[in-house]
Amino acid sequence: LGVFTLCNALAVVASDFQLLLVLRVVPAFFHPVYCALAFSVAAASVAPEDAPRAVARINMGVAAGMVVGVPISNVLAATFDFSVAMVFFAGVTGLMFLLTVAFVPDLSVTQPMRYGAQLSVLKRPPVWLAIVAVICLNGSIFGVYNYLADYLQKVAALPGELIAALLLVYGLLNICGSYLGGNLLARCPSVTVRLFPLCTIALYCLLFVGGGKLLPLLAALIVAWGILGGINANINQYLLACVASDAPDFSNGLFLTAANLGCMAGTMISGFFIHSLGLPFVVCGGLLLAAAALLLTKFVHCRADEQQATDCPIGS
Repeated sequence: LGVFTLCNALAVVASDFQLLLVLRVVPAFFHPVYCALAFSVAAASVAPEDAPRAVARINMGVAAGMVVGVPISNVLAATFDFSVAMVFFAGVTGLMFLLTVAFVPDLSVTQPMRYGAQLSVLKRPPVWLAIVAVICLNGSIFGVYNYLADYLQKVAALPGELIAALLLVYGLLNICGSYLGGNLLARCPSVTVRLFPLCTIALYCLLFVGGGKLLPLLAALIVAWGILGGINANINQYLLACVASDAPDFSNGLFLTAANLGCMAGTMISGFFIHSLGLPFVVCGGLLLAAAALLLTKFVHCRADEQQATDCPIGS
């Protein structure tokens, strides 16, 4: 948080583009570090069975920050200039720095885990299966979502104001999905993980068949898509936490790395379908990755016993 605040404050007065670029790259480097720490602190502050709910709250914060922070910064930059937007960022991160120092308890490490012990989890085949599954899951959602604005404009032929409203709805429902995902993973993790790729496949099939032609159906699909996007982040973190529970901090770092790789790979694969077949076929990239995730998640162990599966409302 100190790095964020310092870089944002310096960006306010930066007059050289190369310097400004460095001041944006440095926080980008520390962003996944901060998120990994937040996940670890949240999980460590509650009982093990409540860890998915605690992590879901962090994901809700990430989603809310994107939904609220991006529009506010864009409005400030458009109304005033870029430096005013950076003042806003510096103020927010500086406030969070002070609140963290004041209210987050000291979580001193009593038995530090050696780097070699953390890296040794990469020797396990289930860890690599989980990494590839997370790449596929995140790619299936965001590989298509990254082209959503273009899809709504060119395929669905919607006006700009309606596109902006639908994107806002998607972001807000990401927050709801994060809350729902945390509760589902706490109650019935195996069923939630197994059903998620199937729901994603069904959504893209409906989007391909009629989403670009029927506005009510398109709006309903974006609502479902936003909820799935929030659930997706929790599932991704949960999968790697399951297979590398003895190295929780390292597993959180792996989750963020795999999720970012998934976003990159999904965007590239969906872009290939757009280039080859046209924009309506963007969903093919998501379908391909969701199908791969469906196969992979069958081999990734989730911490769920028979009682959890019996009590799960989805399972019943």
